[in-house]
Amino acid sequence: MLNITGDATGLTKVKTQRPISSDAEHVVLKFRPRTSAQPPGKREEPLRSTRPASVANDLSRYEKPREEPDDFRQRMLANIAAFAFTVALTAIGIWLAMSIADLRKTQDCVLMGRRDCAKITVMPRS
Repeated sequence: MLNITGDATGLTKVKTQRPISSDAEHVVLKFRPRTSAQPPGKREEPLRSTRPASVANDLSRYEKPREEPDDFRQRMLANIAAFAFTVALTAIGIWLAMSIADLRKTQDCVLMGRRDCAKITVMPRS
């Protein structure tokens, strides 16, 4: 409530609160960059080279022998079938969305009380 002079009556002044901060909360940590791959406190062991590097990077040891070779023709047919299915599903989805939008427009027209909502197609006479 304001009185004639524009002062608020009956309201108390709200104090602004600031967080209490002390110098003990603010600590600067010294950054020490790593100079070796080993963490501090552990001694470094010399690298053992039991195998050459090319053997370690070779992935042929993980291959399994196959009874039959790959049939690329069958794989390509499967890919084409999957692509055709995806295109058909997308086309059906677009058709369904458009038909739902058309039904919604027709329903809005009917609910507004209009009488000429349905589309009538007339074949031209020759």
